[in-house]
Amino acid sequence: MIQFVYLVPLFPLLGFLINGFGWRTIPKSLGGIIGSASVLASFVVSLLIFFEVKNGANATVTLFDFIQTGKLSIPLAFRVDSLSSVFLLIITGIGFLIHVYSTSYMHEDEGMVKYFAYLNLFVFSMLLLVLGANYLVMYMGWEGVGLCSYLLIGFWYKNNDFASAGRKAFVMNRIGDLGFLVGMLLILFNFGTLTYTDFFGQLNNGLEPVRNSVYNWIAICLFIGAVGKSAQIPLFTWLPDAMAGPTPVSALIHAATMVTAGVYMIARSSLLYNLAPDALQIVGWIGAATAFMAATIAIKQYDIKKVLAYSTVSQLGFMFMALGMGAYTTAVFHVMTHAFFKALLFLGSGSVIHAMSGEQDIRKMGGLGKHMRTTQITFLIGCLAIAGIPFFSGFFSKDEILASTFAQNKMIYAIGIISAMMTAFYMFRLYTLTFTGKFRGTHEQEHHLHESPAAITIPLVLLAVLSIIGGYIGLPAVITEHHTLAHFLSSSVTNGLTAHLSHQTEWMLIGISSFIAIAFSIYGYMANRQPNFVPNSGLAKVLENKWYVDELYDALVVRPINELSALLDRFVERMGIDGFVNGVGKSVRWGSDRMRLLQTGQVGFYIFILVLGMTVLFALGFFWIG
Repeated sequence: MIQFVYLVPLFPLLGFLINGFGWRTIPKSLGGIIGSASVLASFVVSLLIFFEVKNGANATVTLFDFIQTGKLSIPLAFRVDSLSSVFLLIITGIGFLIHVYSTSYMHEDEGMVKYFAYLNLFVFSMLLLVLGANYLVMYMGWEGVGLCSYLLIGFWYKNNDFASAGRKAFVMNRIGDLGFLVGMLLILFNFGTLTYTDFFGQLNNGLEPVRNSVYNWIAICLFIGAVGKSAQIPLFTWLPDAMAGPTPVSALIHAATMVTAGVYMIARSSLLYNLAPDALQIVGWIGAATAFMAATIAIKQYDIKKVLAYSTVSQLGFMFMALGMGAYTTAVFHVMTHAFFKALLFLGSGSVIHAMSGEQDIRKMGGLGKHMRTTQITFLIGCLAIAGIPFFSGFFSKDEILASTFAQNKMIYAIGIISAMMTAFYMFRLYTLTFTGKFRGTHEQEHHLHESPAAITIPLVLLAVLSIIGGYIGLPAVITEHHTLAHFLSSSVTNGLTAHLSHQTEWMLIGISSFIAIAFSIYGYMANRQPNFVPNSGLAKVLENKWYVDELYDALVVRPINELSALLDRFVERMGIDGFVNGVGKSVRWGSDRMRLLQTGQVGFYIFILVLGMTVLFALGFFWIG
C-alpha cells in the first residue's frame, strides 16, 4: 500500500477542486459530503499504510523529478516511515471528525461549500508537509497551510476585525518562514542537497568540528520557522487573534495540525539538532517562556475561545521544552494527546457558542450543564486530560515532558511545573464558569439553550474516548520499560542523550505533578463557583490585557514602519520616483507646446527657416573643417 501513498494527499486535493470550482452551484449538503468523504478516504489509506509501517516497512516514493540542474536533484517524493505515518493518522483522523462537525456547525452559512474547499486544501497542504521527503516539499506544504490559515481565519472577511486577524496571521507566519528559507539555503550551500536521507547521511558520517557552528546556525534558522508556525515567543500573538475564524477552523488548525508543524519539523531534523546543543538550549528556553507566559494570560481571559487559544500556545511551549531536552518522541507524544483533548475542547466550545447564539463571553454563561449534558461531560473530560489528572491522556505525555526537563534542567522543570499548575486552574475556571452555577445570560438566550445535533456531539464523544485512552501508548518507565510510541518512532527519530532517572525519582515526579494537577483543578473549581466579576486592577489587569504585548509590538514595530512608509511614500515615491517620471512627461509637453508655435502655416516663414537652417549648417561645416 505504501506505493499508493500519493492517494493520501490526492483525495483532499480532489475535494478542494470539486468544491472550489463548483462552490456557487453545489448544494451545501453535497459540499459537506464531498469534503468529509475525501478526508475519510485519506484516513483509510493512511490507516493501511500505518499497519504496513508497523510491520517494518518504510520507503521513499518518488513521483517525478521536481528540480534537476547540474549536481542538484530535488524530486517530488514522499517519505513514508513511522514519524510521517503517525502524523498522517492525526491529520486525517482528527480532520475527518472536524469535517463532520462542520457539516452541522456551518450549515446556515452561505459560503459553506467554499469553506469545505478551503478546509480540504488545508488538509492537502498539511499532508504534503509531513509526507515530503525533502525540505523543499515540506516548505511547499508549509506555505500552503499558511495560505489556508489566512483564508480560513478571515473566512468572514466582511468583518474588518476578522480580516485583520487573518492578515496578522499571514504576516507573522511570513517572518518565521524567512528563517526556514534561510535554513534551507544554508543546508543547500553546505551540503548540496535538501533530501533528508542525503543530508542526514552526511551528518551521520561526521564532519570536521569547525562545522559545529554551521549546524547551530542551520538549526536556529529552522527553529525561527517553527517559532512562527507554532506560535512561540515572540511570534505568538497571531494565534489568539486567529479565533476570529469559525470554531471548527480553530480546532483543526490551532489544535491538531498546523501549529504542530514546527514540532514535526524539529523532530524530523532530530539528527541535526543532536549536533546543535546551542540551538537546543534556545528551543528549550523559548518553549518554557512561552508555556509560562501564555498560561498567565489565560487565567484572566473571558472569551471561551481565547482561553483555549492561550492554552494551545502554552501546550506548544511544553512540546518545545521537550524538544529542547532532546526528547523528540516525548514532544510527538504530547502532539498526539494534545490533538485529542484540544480538538475536543475547541469543538465543545463551538457547541456552547452554537447553543448561546454566538455568545463567547463566559461571564454571560453558567449552568449550561443542565441543558447540554453531552457537551458538559465531554468538555469535562477534555479539561481533566489537559490538566494532567492521572489516567487521562494528558497526564502521561505531560509527566514525560516534566521528567525529561527534571533530568536535564531543573530551572525549566520549575517553570514547567508552575505552568502546569496554572493550566489546571484556568481550565477548571473555564469549565466552572461555563457549565455550573446559575445562567447569567439573557432570557432569550436561556430560552434557546439546547444540546447540539448528532453531527456535533458524535465527534465530541469519539474525541473524549481518545482523550481518555490515548495516553496508554506511552506508559512511564516505572510501569513498563516498553514505551510503545517511542519504540515505534525509534526508526525515524533519534532522541538526544537524556539522563536516566531512577524509579524512585520518577515516582516522586509523578506524585508531585499529580498532586499539583488535582489540587489546582479543585481550586479552580471552588474559587469560581460564586463568580464576582469586578473590574481587574494591578497585575490582573495586565494579564487581562495580555501583558500589553500587542500594544508593545504596535509601538515598537507597526507604528514606526507605518511612519517610515509614509515618509518614503512622500519623499521617495511621490517627490522622487513619481517626480522624475512626471517631470520627464511635463518637460516633453512643455517643449512640444513651444515647438508647435513654429508651425505657422505661412510659406514665407518656412522659406526663411529653410534658409536660416542652411546658413547654420554651412557655418558649422565651415568652422568644423577649419
